[in-house]
Amino acid sequence: MTTNRQQPEVLRYTAFSGSPDGGNPAGVVLDATGLDDDDMLAIAAELGYSESAFLTAPPEDIGGEQGRAYRVRYFSPKAEVPFCGHATVATAIALAERIGPGELVFATRAGTVPVQVDEELGTVRATLTSVEPHVEEIDDTDLSEALAALDWPAADLDPAFPPRISFAGARHLVLAAASRARLADLAYDFARLEALMHRLDLTTVQLVWRESATVFHVRDPFPVGGVVEDPATGAAAAAFGAYARELGLVPEDSVLTLHQGEDLGRPGELTVTLRAGDPRVRVGGTGVRIS
Repeated sequence: MTTNRQQPEVLRYTAFSGSPDGGNPAGVVLDATGLDDDDMLAIAAELGYSESAFLTAPPEDIGGEQGRAYRVRYFSPKAEVPFCGHATVATAIALAERIGPGELVFATRAGTVPVQVDEELGTVRATLTSVEPHVEEIDDTDLSEALAALDWPAADLDPAFPPRISFAGARHLVLAAASRARLADLAYDFARLEALMHRLDLTTVQLVWRESATVFHVRDPFPVGGVVEDPATGAAAAAFGAYARELGLVPEDSVLTLHQGEDLGRPGELTVTLRAGDPRVRVGGTGVRIS
């Protein structure tokens, strides 16, 4: 750790839940000035959360209101990632508690991400707007390897939801389970899935089960980040929204509810909003400070 400056304050927030015991915890460093890559990785590894966010001064051309724009970098315990939704929400809520609600602008490795923070009756809610997404097919051999690593028979997939790789700031493989029981039974080969994900440049695997037309349950193995499972995954939620719209599985104007973390004992709720005429995806949720 850098020794020629005061140690940074490391905040702990959970995103996509109004309870510290729910959602996905993230570390937040609101002033990472002077920290190098090794410093940030060390802090993220010590925290052990799936990701932590580190803020510095914004690039000159980012726009946004003065004092409400930042450069943000995200680190898992093992590596830097281009974008992280839950750490973005956690960071936005941490900032709102200090400078008030309103619009924030974050410069990330994936692109510029606006975040709107609102407060109503004491509840703070942040909604990020993703970079422009895209969806691509996955090779049959790679799909077979993913299913083998998960120990999921192909017959357990929902045929209405074709496997795809979707991007809305980070790449995620979307696989849909045919039953809630299949989704709940997650015991995978960590090293085998990690190797495939590195080869395909995947951040998580987005496992989905459809409860109703607009309600889904999701889980996200995250071995490339050194975490067995991510409790609530905003970047994957954005990627899933783009996927569902691209394949015509939901209307172009939709509000989707994603439940995540129930199988880990950390329930959270993510709201995915799709707007006709705007390819970007909005992902919102509440959050609170842990300590």
